[in-house]
Amino acid sequence: MSIHENLLGGPPPTHLPDDPEPRELLASGATPADVAGRYPTSSLAWARLADEAFERDSVVESYAYARTGYHRGLDALRRSGWKGHGPVPWEHEPNRGFLRALHALARAAQAIGEQEEYERCTQFLKDSSPTAAQVLG
Repeated sequence: MSIHENLLGGPPPTHLPDDPEPRELLASGATPADVAGRYPTSSLAWARLADEAFERDSVVESYAYARTGYHRGLDALRRSGWKGHGPVPWEHEPNRGFLRALHALARAAQAIGEQEEYERCTQFLKDSSPTAAQVLG
């Protein structure tokens, strides 16, 4: 038996490929809008846009940004072999943009009263990464 064998029989964790440029630009102070414009596939940039909009009470705008980041993340997950379920570990930094967008989508859905979407996204986050669900609240 391999030390890395999944004893629960589920799919292996999905690790998105690293795309450091958007992360580095955001860390250096670039605006999320500039980064999303330059790297439109970056879930992290869209998640940051969603956070900024939510903080200024632009909830519908936050929802739209979060949904964009979420879908960009789903595309990246599928390209990485994800089959619609299984772990997406928070501990792997390139996964954090998708997980942040998923959290932002749940938060905005709750704020606009879309309870079913809130519950679906919250459960999806917990199922994908219990650590992310705990860290992001």
